[in-house]
Amino acid sequence: MKLKSLISNFDSRNLQMNKGITPHFLGHRKRLKEKYISAGITGWPDYELLEFALGYAIPRKDTKSTAKELISRFKSFSGVLDADVKELETVKGISGHSALFLKLLKDVAGHYVRSGVPGKDLVSSPEHAVEYLKSVLKGSGDEEFIALFLDSANGLIVSEKLHTGTVNKAAVYPRKVAERALYHKAVGVIISHNHPGGSLRPSEDDKLSTQKIKEALTAIETELLDHIIICGSDYYSFKEHGSI
Repeated sequence: MKLKSLISNFDSRNLQMNKGITPHFLGHRKRLKEKYISAGITGWPDYELLEFALGYAIPRKDTKSTAKELISRFKSFSGVLDADVKELETVKGISGHSALFLKLLKDVAGHYVRSGVPGKDLVSSPEHAVEYLKSVLKGSGDEEFIALFLDSANGLIVSEKLHTGTVNKAAVYPRKVAERALYHKAVGVIISHNHPGGSLRPSEDDKLSTQKIKEALTAIETELLDHIIICGSDYYSFKEHGSI
């Protein structure tokens, strides 16, 4: 930027401060805050919610245009939170600090979901299991295999990530699942993996591995309750489709 332009911008900011002029976006930010206090975020467009959140990481700039650019680039609010930090930093107005803030938003939201799962019946209320698994697997670039080990009331004892594979293949070992079930004294198990770049429907390998894991668990008198595939915001349940 030319020296003359820099001086002009500096003088403009000083003039605003000396005259007590409040930047226009601060008034808009105040209105968003009041809107949130009075009615929450129901019905807010994605960019407006993102704009409001970014205001806490970028206090001295208008965040509306940045929020709109993020939504345009990553297609949705969840798409923004799922994006890699380096990808976020390529958007004008997003620094390393604000990119880290966006990743923190996702991790805090995921922790909130996961912290509410213990004690819930994950079989009678499968939506709890699905939301939990989405918080763990959604946005991952590689296939990951998760096992939820349950007690006699179908409550979560512990969740373990048993394998991380390539973008299109996760190796699943039935013996390993059975060993961990014995270790945790689990009565039931829900297994899950994600399809980061493919179809939601189970592959032939998915079906075969499910059957082998079921047999391994049956041998130790533990029930395989479901196999849930996560793909973006959608899921496929073997139990719901009568395949388990």
